[in-house]
Parts: sequence; structure tokens; C-alpha cells
Amino acid sequence: MSAGSARPIRVALVEDREDVRQGLDYLIDGSDGFRSVGAFGAAEPALEAFERLEVDVVLMDIGLPGISGIEASRMIRDRWPSIQIMMLTVYEDDQRIFESLEAGATGYVLKKTPPAELLESIASLHAGGSPMSGAIARRVVETFHTPGPREDETASLTPREREILELLAQGHRYREIAAELSISYDTVRTHIRHIYEKMQVRSRTEATVKYLTGSSRPDSS
Repeated sequence: MSAGSARPIRVALVEDREDVRQGLDYLIDGSDGFRSVGAFGAAEPALEAFERLEVDVVLMDIGLPGISGIEASRMIRDRWPSIQIMMLTVYEDDQRIFESLEAGATGYVLKKTPPAELLESIASLHAGGSPMSGAIARRVVETFHTPGPREDETASLTPREREILELLAQGHRYREIAAELSISYDTVRTHIRHIYEKMQVRSRTEATVKYLTGSSRPDSS
């Protein structure tokens, strides 16, 4: 994870349930390589605080009082594009998944995610990945009907890069890909960076959508 980083990953929480918010705050602040810089019960005070806080990653609930987590994500993307947004929610329906991704979220995990996996997802997001819970990744894949990629989107990829892209599209995490292909975690990250460059995308979500449909964004209708 990021235990060896010179600076901890600065995480802000936006969650209306106090018990969940306090638990996440305790988990993040008590874990090596992470620091909680703010825990908010609604989007409005969070957006105000972001004017003065230095934030790397936001864990964003969807069902918030006032401004929704999806709308707040859109505002964060427009005002602070360097902040990475990960939805942390109970919702698994297609509409909210794709609305969140289109609003600017680059990660989508469920609240039932185990603590260690959640921390790994935060670190992955901060490192340039796009973590999704396995169930969510499958929903994304199942939404599309085109079984394979358009040749022009992946023609420049090496055979190994194609293998990794296929595993990404199936919802595997970086460490799972490394184990599956018997290569190192850092090697996986290097290949994925090259995949993104060749496909002209910036996230796992965009790469998966291009691989499955040849389009740059999913249709949320």
C-alpha cells in the first residue's frame, strides 16, 4: 500500500451517518500512510472546507441531505480536478453507478467492503487506478452488449497488455492481476500506464468502456 510514502494520502469523508463517518475517520487516521483531513455529514460544508484543505481523495456517499453525492462529485471535478473521488455507498443499481462515473468519480466501492480492501482501494485510486468492488465491476461489464473491442482502440497494445486489459475489464484488482499472471504489482502498474497512454484514457473505467464498446463514455440512459 502506501506505508512507505513520504507523505500520507490525505482523505476527506462525506457521509451523513455519524457512526459510519466516525468509523471511517478512525480507520483512516489510524492506518499508516493515510490521514483524515476532514469528516463531513453533508456536501455543503465539505465543499466549503475544500477551499482551504489539501485533499487527495474524497470518499463520497451518494444519499446525502441537501446536495447529493453525485452532484457534489460533479462540483468537485469542476473546481478541484486534482482531487480523486471514490463513491462509498450501498447502491448497486446501474443508474447511480454510471451517473457517479459520469459526474467524475473514478472509483466505486460498497460500504460492506472490508477495511483492508478499502484502504487498498484508496491507495490504488491515489496511484492512478480506478478501483471498483467486484460486484460493481461485473455490473459495468454486463451493461454492455458488444463482446469485444474495436480493433482501432487496442491495435497498438502488446499481447501482455491485452491480457491485463481483459482482466481489468473483468473487475480484477492490480494485485489479483499480478498473481494471475505471475508478475509483480509494479509491473502491472507499468503495463496499465502504457495501456492508458495508448488508448488515450485516464482511468480503469474509461479503458474498460473503450474495450467493451469502443466509446469513451458509457450511456447511462
